[in-house]
Formats: sequence, structure tokens, C-alpha cells
Amino acid sequence: MPEHTVQQGECLSSIADSYGLFWETIWNDSRNAQLKQQRQDPNVLYAGDSLFVPDKRVKQESGATEQRHRFRKKGTPAKLRVQILVDDQPRANEPYRLRVDGRWFEGTTDGQGFIKRSIPPGAEEGLICIGEGDQQDAYKVRFGTVDPIDTDEGVAGRLRDLGFCVDEDYEAAVKAFQEKEELEPTGTVDDATRGRLRERFGQ
Repeated sequence: MPEHTVQQGECLSSIADSYGLFWETIWNDSRNAQLKQQRQDPNVLYAGDSLFVPDKRVKQESGATEQRHRFRKKGTPAKLRVQILVDDQPRANEPYRLRVDGRWFEGTTDGQGFIKRSIPPGAEEGLICIGEGDQQDAYKVRFGTVDPIDTDEGVAGRLRDLGFCVDEDYEAAVKAFQEKEELEPTGTVDDATRGRLRERFGQ
């Protein structure tokens, strides 16, 4: 099997689905051990990362001839976990509708404002509508676009999603986040900043 070069917008779930494999089969292959140690999270890969894709294993099933047999394809859905906040306050216990690949899902956010759902592993984007009546808000989301937090792009993306003006002044955005989190406001991303950012972002 070939090595797969990760493209922007891909995560391990979507890559595995394109090869007809479970994501664990790829992630736990010994030839990916170094990348696994480096990235930690299979859903936060970096464009340019190289993954070894093992061959499919043939599975045989016995069955009587001249009869119809039904086989069900097993699959591992991807997991969506997103927290909805307004002015840093979670939109807790609110109804929502989620559209993924033209299909709608309905539910209620939990006590911390989180939406947690299984979604198709190859999904690229979705739409979240939350609230009722005139209080509804809509959010577009793209899946697999979070870069590793040890990269500048990963830090910037998380800050942007948390509402900081990264595109205007990256250093000022880092400093504003540090001040808000009562960290030393240096404007430089250190381990403490990354740790708090990962905690606030959830990934």
C-alpha cells in the first residue's frame, strides 16, 4: 500500500474511509508510530504529514451455495464535539439542528453547551442551527481543518475560533488570550499558553 500525504482539510477518519479501512488500523500500524507520538490526536494532522496505509485483509465467510446472503459493512463514524458559547457563556440545554452531507440531525446541547454526535467519516462541512424562533443562530463548520497546536497555524486557528483577531495582529491576539487567562502576557506562545489554549478549545 502507498504512503498517504495528508492534505489540508483531511483527518484520519476521512483518510481511512477513502481507503476502506478503520482509522485504528492505520493509526496503530507500527510504521506510523513516530507520527502517532508526534501528533497524539488522530484528528489533528498537519498538511504534509505522511501516513503509511496498510493493505486490506481478506476475510472469508462460509455460506450455503444457491442461497442469498446478506453482509453488513462495518464502519467507524467520526465524532463531532463542539461547544457553543456566547460572550464566553455556554449555550446550555438549547435545541439545535445539525446538517451534514444533506442530512439533518436534531438534539439539545448539554449543560456545558456541547454538541456531541457521530457523523460520517468523510464529511467535510456542516451547518449548526441553534436556538428557537427569533433567537436562532447559524454556524458553518468545516471538519478536519484544525492544525496541530505545536504549529503557528494551529495556534492561530484556535485563537480565531475563540474570537481573537489573529489576522490583524498575531502577537497581540496571543497577548490578549494570555491576559484573559491570567497568564504572563508576553505575546509569545509557550507551553503554558498552548496547554490553556488546548483546554479552552477542547482539542
